Amino acid sequence: MSELLTALGTGVAALVPIANPVGAVAAFAALTSGSSPADVRRQAWRTGLWVAGILVVFTALGSVLLNALGITLPALQIGGGLVVAHSGFGMITARQGLSKPEADHAATKQDVSFSPMALPLIAGPGAIGVVIALAARNPGIAPRVGYVLAVVLIALIVAVVLRWGTPLVDRLGPTGIGALTRVIGFLILVIGVELAIHGVQGVAW
Repeated sequence: MSELLTALGTGVAALVPIANPVGAVAAFAALTSGSSPADVRRQAWRTGLWVAGILVVFTALGSVLLNALGITLPALQIGGGLVVAHSGFGMITARQGLSKPEADHAATKQDVSFSPMALPLIAGPGAIGVVIALAARNPGIAPRVGYVLAVVLIALIVAVVLRWGTPLVDRLGPTGIGALTRVIGFLILVIGVELAIHGVQGVAW
């Protein structure tokens, strides 16, 4: 039980800044502008379900995928750390999360829950790399269950924040959202550097 709870806490702490539910609210509000309130609610819950599904699959099967591709854990940690750090740096510098073609395509979609909200904005390469690294580092049943529960909890938080977070965007305004995004971006950058350091240490040792 202690291993499960430890894994649950570790998983939540690692995923909250990377999944960044608060930062995703601004993108969700923009992408669903003009939609009916019922449709916005539906897409918020569907986004949470997609996030859970994507990350649970990689948590459960990530080690198998690594072995099949011949990828070592240090290599994953270094590569994932670079991806996470790049994402965090982009948030600090206010770089757009989606390319212009992606943003234009998303604006025409009626349902944005899977793409681009769940993938790549929330359960993107950074979050996928983190759950695979956590599961590979602690392959026991109890830690794996703890990480799956952490993923489910994060997905629920994402759905709830998206469901009720649109008024927050209106109150904070662009300046408030921008400041909050930069703070979270710095935390993500640090997490990415930490992942890469673990990978380098694994290679050196």
